[in-house]
Amino acid sequence: MNAAERHAELEAKIARWDEAYHRRDDPEVSDAEYDAARRELRTLEEQDPSLKQDSGASERVGSAPDNAFGKYRHRVPMLSLDNVFDDEGFEGFVSRVGRFLGLDETGIDALRFVAEPKIDGLSISLTYENGKFIRGTTRGDGIEGEDVTANLLTLQDVPKQLTGHFPDSLEIRGEVFLSKASFLALNEQQEARGSKPFANPRNAAAGSLRQLDPTVTASRPLSLFAYAMGYASSPVADSHFSYLAQLRAWGFRVNPRSELIEHARDIPAYVERLTLERSGLDYDIDGIVFKIDDLSLQQRLGFVGRAPRWAIAWKFPAEQAITRLLEIEIQVGRTGALTPVAHLEPVNVGGVIVSRATLHNEDEITRKDVRVGDLVRLQRAGDVIPQILGFVKTDTPRAAAFVYPDHCPVCGSLAERVHGEAVRRCTGGLTCEAQLVERLIHMVSRNAFDIDGLGERSIREFFELGYIHRPGDIFRLKDHEDAILQRDGWGRQSVDNLIRAIENRRTIPLSRMLFGLGIRRIGERNAQLLARHYGSFDAWRAAMIAANPGSDERTALSSIMGVGEAIAEELVTFFSEPHNVDTLDDLAQQLIITDEAAPQSGHLSGRTIVFTGTLTTMSRPEAKAIAERLGAQVTDSVSKKTDLVVLGEKAGSKAKKAAELGIETMDEAGWRALAGVDEKSS
Repeated sequence: MNAAERHAELEAKIARWDEAYHRRDDPEVSDAEYDAARRELRTLEEQDPSLKQDSGASERVGSAPDNAFGKYRHRVPMLSLDNVFDDEGFEGFVSRVGRFLGLDETGIDALRFVAEPKIDGLSISLTYENGKFIRGTTRGDGIEGEDVTANLLTLQDVPKQLTGHFPDSLEIRGEVFLSKASFLALNEQQEARGSKPFANPRNAAAGSLRQLDPTVTASRPLSLFAYAMGYASSPVADSHFSYLAQLRAWGFRVNPRSELIEHARDIPAYVERLTLERSGLDYDIDGIVFKIDDLSLQQRLGFVGRAPRWAIAWKFPAEQAITRLLEIEIQVGRTGALTPVAHLEPVNVGGVIVSRATLHNEDEITRKDVRVGDLVRLQRAGDVIPQILGFVKTDTPRAAAFVYPDHCPVCGSLAERVHGEAVRRCTGGLTCEAQLVERLIHMVSRNAFDIDGLGERSIREFFELGYIHRPGDIFRLKDHEDAILQRDGWGRQSVDNLIRAIENRRTIPLSRMLFGLGIRRIGERNAQLLARHYGSFDAWRAAMIAANPGSDERTALSSIMGVGEAIAEELVTFFSEPHNVDTLDDLAQQLIITDEAAPQSGHLSGRTIVFTGTLTTMSRPEAKAIAERLGAQVTDSVSKKTDLVVLGEKAGSKAKKAAELGIETMDEAGWRALAGVDEKSS
């Protein structure tokens, strides 16, 4: 399985697990297995950034709000953080900041940082109007959270009325957590009542706060550290460290180990010190968050995907353990990739019970020479993903070396390995039950069609019964309503709910439909890019049919910012197969696919812009980010659809092509005026 195939498989699994855990409160896998999958996904994206999608699994923040709670849309999104694990990773973060801001070495050296222990709890947002606490919400999916105001009112660490001077309207972000002592006491109570103990303090804190009965929350000793600003109707501070001081003045608890660090070169010493102090803290931390102190620089840096450019989480080193390898299982994903998974004797690694670990691919098994029955050394990289480092030498005879299958273990088709790739892939295509079922499961998942009541178990059941074999069949399930009613576990109400949920998804935005198709490399972010670029299903379909090598449509497709040649190739390959087109058209006949124009967020909405040459007053990434914030689409290639070309110094062939096509051009000064960016702000 190559990286892209494994990435697509993990996307589908994590979406399915999120739905089970957050919506049905019925986890399908252990916390260790779930966390391992998310960490592996991030690792793949670090190795190949083109796999990363703004709203893919690694870009999603938390989960969709539970319908059991009221929902509230954050005024400022609650996003997450990218991770580093060592000095080199942090230096890379600082370098990226410097490049984005166009700083020289002196400017980079002048950057100040705030260091904060990364609490392992549940992120929340507190809303105050005229100083009075009126609402508390979970992070949710980062855009919309669950209203848990009644539960937060039971926490002593949440001020009900701010003191001193404050903006009329204010959002404050913080972390709800359980101390280690409180966690142990809570689990003793759980066991005394015959209830299942919590796996770790983070799960316990989340479960305690997300109670429908506030009295349950009140009975559990939850704590809160405030650490960040959301929305504020008027300025509060000019630096993050002074903002933390203001939080204390308003009556919040702020982590006492938060520090202002004058130079990036001083940060490794802070990390070393807190690493040594970690075990003695009364609460769990899984790393340290470093933030650019200057709030004006934070605003310029902005966000990329789910994470700010101005902050990073330095995760602690992996913890290790030794256990026995019981089995190597080959799993087949929806793209046909064969992935080896190690089944282990359960072992505690850093407080988490681990029973499975990734072996990545065929070459990895050969390189490490791990065999069934071996004692293996296991680590959780960044305290999250289980990895097998290798086998432990003993005097016990070893089993024969693992033989990687050259045929699919599900359908028996040949499993080919393309030259230059590490993956073997089943050639059975949609004739392979594993691939077909996994694609259907992906399609109904939360971030695709989001059909309540139609999860993995139901899809497998209906597939085996012959009710569903291709996507369009989902919307013909009503034809089997009477037969489904005769099945165990299906009553009148559940069947009615299922049919209603399916009917509610007949109208769907183009981006969700595209993501639901499960085309390789087309995650949520790329689906959104395509939907916004083409606007309608008919326009997208026609363009894909016409996107032959060398055509204008192919050039336009690969030049969409964020798409590129590899993704374009996947789309062309998909449409080159008549069966895929027939399947797509069959599905489209069942749906009302709504158009999805580019976001109208600024005065450049609807315009397509290309930057070329060297910009001198801002970096090109910053210029592109500004253009996108103002609603423009930014591409890398000049075509007939380009509206404006911004010419930096030494503009080359793109400037010439713009002139040939009669496209509007302007210099950097003209661009700054158009974008409303003055010299001071940069």
